[in-house]
Amino acid sequence: MSTVIIAIGSDYLQAAHVEWASQRLTRLLDDIRLSRKLWTEDVRHPGRYYQNRLCLGHTTLSAPALVSLLKTIEAETQRTPGRVTIDLDLLQYDSHKYHHQDWPRPYVQQLLTDILSAH
Repeated sequence: MSTVIIAIGSDYLQAAHVEWASQRLTRLLDDIRLSRKLWTEDVRHPGRYYQNRLCLGHTTLSAPALVSLLKTIEAETQRTPGRVTIDLDLLQYDSHKYHHQDWPRPYVQQLLTDILSAH
C-alpha cells in the first residue's frame, strides 16, 4: 500500500463539489483522513474563491493510474477551463512530491497540519 495526499479544490458550487469529491475519495482510498475545508482566493484571479481540502489515504494503484483516475473524476463534473467544478491533484505519493508550487502555500501547510495531526 502506498500513502498518498490529494488536494481537493473547487471554485464553482464549492461546498457541494468538495463534499462530492471527498465521498468519492472515501470509496477509492483506504484509511482516509480528510482535513477541514478552507476558503482561499484564487492566486490567478483575485475575487474568485476556492474551497480547499486535503485528503490522506492509502492505495494499491500506481501514481500514474491514480492521477488518471483523478482526472476521470474531474471530468465527471463537467469541469471546463473557466469553471473548476473540482480539482484533484496528487500532492504526494509515498515520498515523491508533486505540484511543488503548491507546497509552500499557507492553506496547504495549514491543511497538512490537520491531516497529519489527526492521529
